[in-house]
Amino acid sequence: MVKKGYKIMKQQDYVDYLGPFAWRYGSDEMRQVFSVRKKYLLWRKIWVILAKAQYRAGALKKEEYEDLAKNETNIDIARIGEIEKDTHHDIVAALKEFAEKAPLGGKKLHLGATSMDIVDTADSIKLKLALRIIEKNLRELLLIFAKKIKRYADVACMGYTHLQPAEPTTLGYRLAFYGQDLLQDFYLFQFVKSHLKTKGMKGAVGTSASYIALFGKKNSAQMEQDIMNELGLTAFPVTHQTTPRKTEYWVSAALASTAQSLYKFAFDLRFMQSAGIGEWQEPFGQKQVGSSAMPFKKNPVKAERICSLARLVINFSRMSLDNASLSLLERTFDDSANRRVYIPEMFMALDEILRSAIKMVDGLLIYPAVIEKNLQAYSPFAATEAILIEAVKNGGDRQRLHEVLRKISLAAWQAVQSGKENPLKALLLENKILGRYIKKNGWTSLFDVSRQVGGAPQRSRLLVEKIKAALA
Repeated sequence: MVKKGYKIMKQQDYVDYLGPFAWRYGSDEMRQVFSVRKKYLLWRKIWVILAKAQYRAGALKKEEYEDLAKNETNIDIARIGEIEKDTHHDIVAALKEFAEKAPLGGKKLHLGATSMDIVDTADSIKLKLALRIIEKNLRELLLIFAKKIKRYADVACMGYTHLQPAEPTTLGYRLAFYGQDLLQDFYLFQFVKSHLKTKGMKGAVGTSASYIALFGKKNSAQMEQDIMNELGLTAFPVTHQTTPRKTEYWVSAALASTAQSLYKFAFDLRFMQSAGIGEWQEPFGQKQVGSSAMPFKKNPVKAERICSLARLVINFSRMSLDNASLSLLERTFDDSANRRVYIPEMFMALDEILRSAIKMVDGLLIYPAVIEKNLQAYSPFAATEAILIEAVKNGGDRQRLHEVLRKISLAAWQAVQSGKENPLKALLLENKILGRYIKKNGWTSLFDVSRQVGGAPQRSRLLVEKIKAALA
């Protein structure tokens, strides 16, 4: 039995492969979007709406349409599987099963359509539903980041470049970096949503020849529009047999971009949680086990999981680019199998990443005493830039003073790396060359960390307002 947080595996004998996205990663809500039942019910819905439009155009009798409508959800998925063993064609198998349930309307089911009229239209609906779940989670995460950014906007901490102490920043400003990235991702999703279109009802090579033969140019165009309106979709004016695969590349790019943003955050958290830094920690449950061998361990497993799944999303996004590039002329079939895998799994992986990030950011543990300890150890080095500027302003030679500060700093580093407290402040105060250009009462402000963080607090608060405005 699997504990809370995981979907319990339903398979009874456990002898067949059961992918982790079926139970371990992602939400039930996202799984249902890409479920087998959802797929077939969407196909049924589209067939019935197509039949309704054709009934209005005079191609179906009332009783034929009503037979299909009455049996729309009367579906036997196992029977579809049985038929597909013979047909080796899933859409034909589903057609035959539907026709068995609705024999009167089944005689004209799928009239004028090609498989991808149905499949790609259903896939576009699934993309819309899945994007809605992603956006909901992304909104929640952005609001949590905004709350944390505001809370810690003024809390000074040591900044690091090349994983070495650099200059002080603020914790809110560091968190603002991740919030800003995610806000850019949010904007990208808005673009993708506004440009998400589908193939529509255009037949075998996208020319609508079959529908025009049945209903004429004007009526076939109106029929397509009516169907799209009922489904809440917009059709491309020009397609071949499928929806242009560039659309899926845009979707994949937005998913991968968000995964990248949270990869960066989770990777940084792993560094900040390491024993050498120790300023942050992801939430750790009272009964959680860090290691089967070492009982003391508090491994950043949530952050590591985010990084692991983010790699999957980022690398899967390449699949959509290949599909858009490598489909020859009006259509080849070499995208079909991989789309069944990478599209749902990209969404479920990012769904898991976002849900994990929401819990992790909301429960993020911050250790102020460790932050202060690191500041005390390393922020004096950052003061050397302010000292250099002040001394030059008071008539000093920049190049000479830079060398003086470099030698003092190296001596201080040697002490720190020997396990001693940082002696830099004392070394600076007793240096006679520096003393010529800096007054005794001028040193205090130069070592004041709050003066070394620049505009970080104000910029942090501005981003919070920007996030709130974007989500309003």
